[in-house]
Amino acid sequence: MHRSRQTQPRPRTDGTGRPGFNAARHPTAGGPMRRRQKGTGLAPMILAVTLGAIAGLWTWTTPGKPDLWPPAADPNGIEVLVLDNGFHTDLAVPRAHLEAGSGPLAGAVRSLPPGEWILIGWGDARFYVDQSPIGDRLADGARAFFRPGNASVIMLDPAQDNPRDLVAADRRRTLHLSTAGFEAMVAHIEASLDLDQGQAHIAAARAGDDARFFASHEHFWIGRLCNHWSAGVLNAAGLPVRPLRSVTSSEVMAAVERAQLDTGTVRD
Repeated sequence: MHRSRQTQPRPRTDGTGRPGFNAARHPTAGGPMRRRQKGTGLAPMILAVTLGAIAGLWTWTTPGKPDLWPPAADPNGIEVLVLDNGFHTDLAVPRAHLEAGSGPLAGAVRSLPPGEWILIGWGDARFYVDQSPIGDRLADGARAFFRPGNASVIMLDPAQDNPRDLVAADRRRTLHLSTAGFEAMVAHIEASLDLDQGQAHIAAARAGDDARFFASHEHFWIGRLCNHWSAGVLNAAGLPVRPLRSVTSSEVMAAVERAQLDTGTVRD
């Protein structure tokens, strides 16, 4: 009598004799296993630091010089005007006070045609001097803005008329500098000149124009524009300025307005 065997069900195979894979028991089947990654918060931190740095630079103020501004009572105080043409700023300075000096700026002023006031500005050695239509100079303007290392000049332009008549009232501001403040301003301008044997030298002139453009050793580009230079001159005279914002002429004028508040001077 033979015992009957009980046959056990064979496990399913994959056709090679190996046990088959039960997808139902493995919920990750059919795709690679993915791990949940927790955010590190690094990107928001970088963004916050960047925005903070930009805000800091935008509001950064180069402090004034308390020994120069506000000026102490000075019977020999000197009036200086800041003029804004909507894009560029010039200083208007009494000629007699400039000529009274003994440095290279005084010598340059003495060489100019007649004019009781001297307009002083700074800019690119080519774009600033050229007065052809702006539409014809767009490429040169781009070069002046975006190519570092451009040569620059300081304009000295004798004005026979009162400089207050050159621009509208809302585009001029008046400062009353002490003698010490004026001398510090002049020294700053002189330090910008490119001297030849101790003397300023003319780099350019315009036909039919009394303005003379004296070589400067500084470089013009978008990181150092005409209004940055004007703000630096005002700071040398003792006024606090905001360097980054001084890319615009309106910020230079605002620096003068804030200074006027320091002295209780009524706005022009």
